Amino acid sequence: MIPDSFKQDLLNRVDIVDVVSRYVPLKKGGANFQGLCPFHTEKSPSFTVSPAKQFYHCFGCGAHGNAIGFLMAYASMGYVDAVKDLAAGAGMTVPEMQRSPQEIQRHERETDLYGVMEKAMEFYRAQLKESTEAIAYLRGRGLTGEIAARFRIGYAPDDWQALQAAFAAYDDKSLAETGLVIDNDEGRRYDRFRNRVMFPILSQRGSVIGFGGRVMGEGEPKYLNSPETALFEKGRELYGLTQARDAIRAAGRVLVVEGYMDVVALAQFGVGYAVATLGTATTPVHVNKLLRLADEIVFCFDGDKAGRKAAWRALEVSLPLAVDHKPMRFLFLPAEDDPDSYVRKHGQEAFENLAREAQTLSGFLLGELRAQADLSTPEGRSKFLTEAKPHLQKINAAGLKLQLLKEFAAQAGVSQEEAEALMELRNAGARTYSRPAPARAAAPLITSQEQNLLRCVLAKPALAGTLDFDLLDEHLAESAALRTIAAWLEVEEAPSEAMLAERLRGTEHEPVIARAQTAMLAHGPDAESADHEFRQVVLSLHIKHKNAEIEVLKREAATRPELGAELMRRTKELAELKGRRM
Repeated sequence: MIPDSFKQDLLNRVDIVDVVSRYVPLKKGGANFQGLCPFHTEKSPSFTVSPAKQFYHCFGCGAHGNAIGFLMAYASMGYVDAVKDLAAGAGMTVPEMQRSPQEIQRHERETDLYGVMEKAMEFYRAQLKESTEAIAYLRGRGLTGEIAARFRIGYAPDDWQALQAAFAAYDDKSLAETGLVIDNDEGRRYDRFRNRVMFPILSQRGSVIGFGGRVMGEGEPKYLNSPETALFEKGRELYGLTQARDAIRAAGRVLVVEGYMDVVALAQFGVGYAVATLGTATTPVHVNKLLRLADEIVFCFDGDKAGRKAAWRALEVSLPLAVDHKPMRFLFLPAEDDPDSYVRKHGQEAFENLAREAQTLSGFLLGELRAQADLSTPEGRSKFLTEAKPHLQKINAAGLKLQLLKEFAAQAGVSQEEAEALMELRNAGARTYSRPAPARAAAPLITSQEQNLLRCVLAKPALAGTLDFDLLDEHLAESAALRTIAAWLEVEEAPSEAMLAERLRGTEHEPVIARAQTAMLAHGPDAESADHEFRQVVLSLHIKHKNAEIEVLKREAATRPELGAELMRRTKELAELKGRRM
């Protein structure tokens, strides 16, 4: 586990505004920053980032978390990767992690699973040598034995339980955990991949983590991928990256295609810098990973409707990650071709010429938006600018943003200054022509005093150590969270607010903490005013309990006159408590 002391130091050094603004354009709005939510489609900003509280919250879709959580949610990073990413940016080194027995066991289990996948790959490769049909298919696609060996291509026999030949313990749970077999509702087990050419998917370290199986003739699905497993996350991996790494560095370019066979065929014809997404849309993790390796990314898609739709998704993901010195391009092949067929018909040089001349990201964006608006009319030009606005706001690369702003202005027949104001790109002083977003209704005042106490404790965690839990409603989730925090304070120093929320991540208390943090955006308190509000809430709870005591005593005094003096004493105490209200 990563030590809490390190995480607290990291969260103290990291500014969540800096982290989020790498991906989402933010504007100052009072004490917080606002922007369009990256987790759902919206036209008016409801995404708020609090530099004081160090968390983000979307009032539209409810997305919520700290800097670590943002990287996990938006960039699809694992927990440890997110911490390492933040640490690298802060100039910190994550200490060697002491693993729990459960983590050690899980790591050993994963090691075993890697062995299972390696054994399965070798079985499929051996089966390829025995299959005249599969060999004929690959030769028909122009592939040599050398390229098949380089990509470790194999063949899954047309047999429901072919893997029994490789795994004597065919009923072992590891085969299901790696997605190699399927257990049906009737308790019968069978191979997931049958009568398919098999493409092993490798991790960055070169270990087999999954497979893609392609039919050799007619049949659906054309490609069948391994399911998500402990080893394999589709949104994080790229097929062929291990084999393409050296060629990417040499060319300074990476080509992103859609199919395994495209990658292999391109490599066969000398275009060795191609990789493929694994049956999923391009993700921020894909783009970030490739920007670290290459000076230029070329997304290659079929020219049909589905291809252009996939390209548009890639563009939307790439906009906030684009950098001025690393261009991104979009290559659309003729309708009758995919990369595999085109390179076989026209050769390496013709294909690479297409890649070099591919449409720029800005050209693709401008072209798509122009196609949706009639620029010969004022209404069409207005629509053009309206549609362009959210895309331009996503861009963080200053040079690209400026150049696109000029292009949008010229296309719409307005000045750069007018376009800048219309798109709300100025920080201050710009006249705004667009309709302002409707005012967000103030969050309802919190009525539960336990909720109010939790807000105060989040602002100043040490306050939890002073609580009298007899005053709290033990049935409320807020009370349970406060007890947990107080228990920590008995054995350690009070954590920071950001660390407190981090410690409660993934626990039963996470939802109630998120609600309390959201309420803090509207009602506070900050660390300075938390003491005063906390005392007032505790005082209100004392008054509430004293009132309850008096009501019980009144009923008893109706039949027991000797309780009159006690009733007067407690009534006096109640008056004194009320007198302390401020």
